[in-house]
Amino acid sequence: MKAWHEPVAPGRQGGFTLIEQILTMVVLATLACIAVPALGQLRERSQLQVAQSDILVALQHARGLAIHTGRRAMLCPSRDGAQCSDELHWEGGWLVGHYRSERADQLDGAPRLAAGSHHRLTILSTTGRQRIRFQADGSAGGSNTGFTLCRQGHTEGALAVTVSIAGRIYGSRASDEQAHRCADGG
Repeated sequence: MKAWHEPVAPGRQGGFTLIEQILTMVVLATLACIAVPALGQLRERSQLQVAQSDILVALQHARGLAIHTGRRAMLCPSRDGAQCSDELHWEGGWLVGHYRSERADQLDGAPRLAAGSHHRLTILSTTGRQRIRFQADGSAGGSNTGFTLCRQGHTEGALAVTVSIAGRIYGSRASDEQAHRCADGG
């Protein structure tokens, strides 16, 4: 069977009309308007997951450092990347290293790991816990502690990280109470 093609009149070229092009642009603009908010939400959720992952890695590093070297190790918030700061907010970054009991509020020597900041997020540690300390056996003394991560002023999508007394570290979704505390800034 032969394919049938409509002949084009001499002097007339094939293509799209102006109306067809305008309709195509309207459809594309409509699809873009639908996709842009979804992409923004995806980006925001991704930022929270990256920050949660960064904290999990830093905690695992601090615990591993304590176990491997047989010396106590600590994770602390830092604004300048050089010293531990005394606050519950961790979005400015954190440091990991060894500490001595006589100077338990600062690291002993240069930090082993420093993390950058996570702007537009709120990262709070448990009230009263400005530092996470691991003993040489990998346990985290005191009581269970944790972090709550959220977008500044927003409760939806908030995440949590928990460190048990035994030193187990895991991430999860934040409870409603944690999310509201985080969104309120502490």
